[in-house]
Amino acid sequence: MSAPLVPGVGIGWRPEIAGFIAALRGVQFCEVIAESLPIARGRAIVPDELAQLSTTVVPHGISLSLGGAEPVEQARIDRLAACAVALDAPLVSEHIAFVRADGIEAGHLLPVPRTREALDVLSENIRRTQDGLPVPFAVENIAALFDWPDAEYTEAQFLTELTDRTGVLLLLDIANVYANARNHGVDPVAELNRLPLERVAYCHVAGGREIDGRYHDTHTDPVPEEVLDMVRSLTSPKPLLLEVDGNYPPAAQLLDQLDAIADAASLPRITDRMLP
Repeated sequence: MSAPLVPGVGIGWRPEIAGFIAALRGVQFCEVIAESLPIARGRAIVPDELAQLSTTVVPHGISLSLGGAEPVEQARIDRLAACAVALDAPLVSEHIAFVRADGIEAGHLLPVPRTREALDVLSENIRRTQDGLPVPFAVENIAALFDWPDAEYTEAQFLTELTDRTGVLLLLDIANVYANARNHGVDPVAELNRLPLERVAYCHVAGGREIDGRYHDTHTDPVPEEVLDMVRSLTSPKPLLLEVDGNYPPAAQLLDQLDAIADAASLPRITDRMLP
């Protein structure tokens, strides 16, 4: 399978920074939360600010609950598919997590137990989702403040077997790898290099902060230098997307973060491409 995205720097599209994104030149791609797009008669309604962007847009789901014990709901798969069609997207993505059980919504992305039984369920839900999509599917590793007991795999082993079983692509959240490694007291670059990097479709980069002795992937703080070091450690260029969700800084600070990611990856700077 050819890579759905080419290496470059992107940003998560949010209504609060739509004007900033519209003014950018040289941004490689954007990502929009799929559930934020209304559905009417089976079609996704794309707001004008998003439809008018002259760049690739990837729908990113947050509600499939791929790791849940119940089969993924067909209506949720259909929604992702409708978003892919409306945006002419090259792929769609979701999280390796569960968000509900017995109809009760958790309100959070919860980690999947790293057991063979859970891997079987997750793999089947991913295959079911892939069968209902018109484009390739990528799944994202999450940051987790706790681990389930009796793990039979490391995270790297779990993700490697998952991608081998299903052929699914990986949305590599570098900030989440950093958060988990820091909270477990292990080397984040070593953890990164254990993952199936050959399956990466694109990457997330985001900020965080330490709260009560635990590092939280907040998406509201600047990207730390340690996460940029992880970007520098990648041996091949990847598409890299900055996630910001709230506490939006001034445009100049957003540009600084985009340029810092580009510099770390030896990719063209956004500000250089905006020069007359």
